[in-house]
Amino acid sequence: MGKVVTFGEIMLRLKTPEYLRIVQAGQFEASYGGAEANVAVSLAMLGDPVSFVTKLPDNPVGLAALNEVRRYGVDASRIVRGGDRLGVYFFEKGTNIRPTNVVYDRKYSALSLCSAEEFDWETILEDADIFYFSGVTPAVSKSVEQAVRAALQYCQAHGIEVVCDLNYRSKMWSEKDAQAVMRDLMQYVTLCIANDEDFESSLGIHAYDGDVSRGIDQIDSYKRGMQEILEQYPDCKAVASVLRNLHSVEDGEWMGIYLKDGVFYESPVHTVHSLEAVGAGDAFAGGLLHALVQAYDPQQLIDFSIAASVLKLMIQRDFNVVTENDILRVVKSGGTNLQR
Repeated sequence: MGKVVTFGEIMLRLKTPEYLRIVQAGQFEASYGGAEANVAVSLAMLGDPVSFVTKLPDNPVGLAALNEVRRYGVDASRIVRGGDRLGVYFFEKGTNIRPTNVVYDRKYSALSLCSAEEFDWETILEDADIFYFSGVTPAVSKSVEQAVRAALQYCQAHGIEVVCDLNYRSKMWSEKDAQAVMRDLMQYVTLCIANDEDFESSLGIHAYDGDVSRGIDQIDSYKRGMQEILEQYPDCKAVASVLRNLHSVEDGEWMGIYLKDGVFYESPVHTVHSLEAVGAGDAFAGGLLHALVQAYDPQQLIDFSIAASVLKLMIQRDFNVVTENDILRVVKSGGTNLQR
């Protein structure tokens, strides 16, 4: 496998200083991020050919977002320009028992108001081997959902692998709406990533009881959920998941599991203290896609993917700006290392 194409929305991220709440903040730090853009940057940092597709307003804010992905080596040549605004999200860093909080301001964004016909998938996907999207993208708007479906139909007709992170977001749509869409789109997916509530909220499959302090303890339930995904969606050949025991916003244990050809592969458990718990799921997806492109064996794939994910917890902002050697160092050391 070679080139990856990701499709989704990149937004302006406005973060409060330190641990201030949004209602306290007199200023915000600006950066950019969004699920599929984050994955694209991960792949570019790892040296893989990757193209990010979205629609951006043809104004200085849209250009800034475009330049942000370009500077990491992502192919942005197939991004559509037009519309009036870039989506925004406000980020408030949590600590201890106070959770991290995100407030979206993405209504009427350029991508949300797009027409599905604006994306020429025959041209966009002409040299693609893998197409990646997350459940966030069809939740943006009906027209974006239609664009995703058109891309998936093209992929199925032309033998392009489809990787989907279910990535349920309750602030964007209800479980009923998510299930109506994602159950239908799963017929095109060849590899699925499902974490925590994604199983039930997106597909109606029970795997997790909602207790974030004992996700790893529920590994048998996760495994049954993963098997059920493969039974319900025969074109899906593999499922990956991140399991966590979270004791606070910063502290917890993380591991990954991967089901392929009837065999479960489990990563070691990483004990972590997070600097900024955002983008770790996208980093996991980026690591997994890199492992697919590089033809890692299944055990190497899950070890690499979870190492990429926990490393992101130590990095500020959305993008996982690490190299393959950085991640392999975590794989080899179990997360404890001293560089001199």
